Amino acid sequence: MMKIKIIFLALLFSTNLFAQQATWIYYPGDFEIWLGNEMQNRRTERGAFFPPFWKMDSHYVLVEFSKKLDLKASETIALFVEGKYNVKLDGKLLTGNPDKITIPAGKHSLNIKVFNQANVPAIFVAGTTIASDASWMVTFEDKEWIDESGKASDTSSGTVYLNVGSWNFNASDTPPSRFGLAVQARSVVKSVKKQKGDLLDFGRETFGYLVFHHLKGKGNLNVYYGESEEEALSTGTCETLDSFGFDQFPEKDFVVPVSKAFRYVYVEDNPLSYDSVSTLYEYLPLEYKGDFRCNDELLNEIWDVSAYTLHLTTREFFIDGIKRDRWVWSGDACQSYLMNYYLFFDSPSVSRTLLNLRGKDPVSSHINTIMDYTFYWFISIYDYYAYTGDATFIERFYPRMQSLMEYCLSRRNSNGMMEGLAGDWVFIDWADFKMSKAGEVSFEQLLFYRSLETMALCAGIANRPEDRMKYEKLVGDLYAKLIPAFWSEEKKAFVHNREKGVMSEQVTPYTNIFAVLFGYLDEAKTQAVKQSVLLNPDALKITTPYMRFYELEALCLLGEHKHVLKEIRDYWGGMLQLGATSFWEKYNPNETGTEHLAMYGRPFGKSLCHAWGASPIYLFGKYFLGVKPETAGYKTFSIKPSLGDLQWMEGSVPTPEGKINVYMDKKQIKVSASEGEGYLYFKTASRPQTNIGTIEQTAENEYKLKIEQNKKYIIKSKFQ
Repeated sequence: MMKIKIIFLALLFSTNLFAQQATWIYYPGDFEIWLGNEMQNRRTERGAFFPPFWKMDSHYVLVEFSKKLDLKASETIALFVEGKYNVKLDGKLLTGNPDKITIPAGKHSLNIKVFNQANVPAIFVAGTTIASDASWMVTFEDKEWIDESGKASDTSSGTVYLNVGSWNFNASDTPPSRFGLAVQARSVVKSVKKQKGDLLDFGRETFGYLVFHHLKGKGNLNVYYGESEEEALSTGTCETLDSFGFDQFPEKDFVVPVSKAFRYVYVEDNPLSYDSVSTLYEYLPLEYKGDFRCNDELLNEIWDVSAYTLHLTTREFFIDGIKRDRWVWSGDACQSYLMNYYLFFDSPSVSRTLLNLRGKDPVSSHINTIMDYTFYWFISIYDYYAYTGDATFIERFYPRMQSLMEYCLSRRNSNGMMEGLAGDWVFIDWADFKMSKAGEVSFEQLLFYRSLETMALCAGIANRPEDRMKYEKLVGDLYAKLIPAFWSEEKKAFVHNREKGVMSEQVTPYTNIFAVLFGYLDEAKTQAVKQSVLLNPDALKITTPYMRFYELEALCLLGEHKHVLKEIRDYWGGMLQLGATSFWEKYNPNETGTEHLAMYGRPFGKSLCHAWGASPIYLFGKYFLGVKPETAGYKTFSIKPSLGDLQWMEGSVPTPEGKINVYMDKKQIKVSASEGEGYLYFKTASRPQTNIGTIEQTAENEYKLKIEQNKKYIIKSKFQ
């Protein structure tokens, strides 16, 4: 028996189960803020520096890391530090800048203080049992003082310590400051002589660094980028370009120093010579965990292009578009998170983006200066918890949620509603019709309401019962005002806004869509909105994928799956017919020729690779395969597959630690799940049969079947 026990303990130690992997640690949220500053300030407009136009915060330049130790034996640790630093052991300052420290057996306090103005202060500590990991604490203010006798104060009182932040910097030679995306060589698909140079076609939208192979000579290298051929050839109006001058470049490869988005590249003839041009495609390595296939090849292509679009815009953060802004916008990111849950399920990309957008206190403006984008930030946290179940994130960053909400509450009018004040941008959508942004905009109140619901939920998770009661009361107070203020019985819909107590006559789709999505209407009003707005051919039309995302989701909720498939074929298929290799910022089928390329008063201002264009990923996964979490982190889930007008479909939806697989045709449904448990819901007029489990009837022609993990269910019947 003793021999078996010794062997077992040896195995545990050899597989390092008793010691955590060391990783670089830093003040939580600071790496995300620093990285966002690095990335978002790379934008150029025709060679000119073009920074974001909202407040940008910075990392704390001086922080202190601390760890309580209880060693059974003396241990030597290695220190790797980004910045100037000192080390204290049991309150005593160690001389010099030690890179190795021997700590005696017993209980000790280890403190490492780091200063770094340029990069995020970070440490990597590695020993036999001691490792820098999530158990360490950090503060940006130690509130230390020394009295006249030389005694240091006790910093444990009055100093706020947080658990450190970390990501995947798990080697001593890969600190956070060296973070970079992966690159992969790609070749030109076609090269033709045009105007005064060469037009290079890389076959589809891409993002990366141009490489001129064996460049040599003296002269200027002028490069013009385009998402379309017309843009690349329009040297005076293309959105991005590069120009390099060389006195005498030796014969070697020249890599353009800043990555750009393009499909086409126009290089003007010049005295320089080179053998060929390629690109280093720059990307975030991600696993495609979700998938979707059906009998309609057009829909399959739409799913593929949507997935490629989302991957192109999933970089250091979820960004809007790869050509023009390359910034982190909260409204765009809100949709990217949802698509991500059905394709990559990469939670770190979500949390990185949320933290970058939030920044630090004090709050002096809305996120991205846009009122609705502040509310989307709250809503995104609501969704993040639903899909991931990550309560730790909410517990840690609840104070930042609270201070942002206090800013919103401070800007309410006398009716307790949100109005755009000086410095606020009320965005809503890029619309082809006029709509007022003045007064109490009903759409903003709905988003505000959902944000207050999020705060009540998160206050409960963070164990703040008084806060929860406060936000629940605010929710109730606002809800009581919404329908009296904005519902029109005459129009059977919410009106757009109210100014000085007077309801407008205009009905826009936005408030009505979100009222359906959030479940804020009774059945009668829901059906009224469906007919008067969502299915009304005379209603105002949405021409951005941004709001089509929510419009089609609302129609799915109302059971209009066939209609949604037609809209996806027409709208996203329309872009494919025009040669799209990624989906656009905006698409109006009534535009022709180069009108499709113009936006913001510029002939090529439109982004032809925009994150919010990839929404079919989300729609197919959540409303056709029918998979969604019912409790946080897919502990329980539901599967409600719907074929619409399809003959068959199949796919996988990722979960935090596994997948849910669904197949459906007219005669059978097959499902399996590798984690959690839930119910399959389906409708059939025929008597269904299952290979395992017990089918329960819930209503006429409606049934459910409990799904347990790691079992394969086959249900046979006649399905529509």
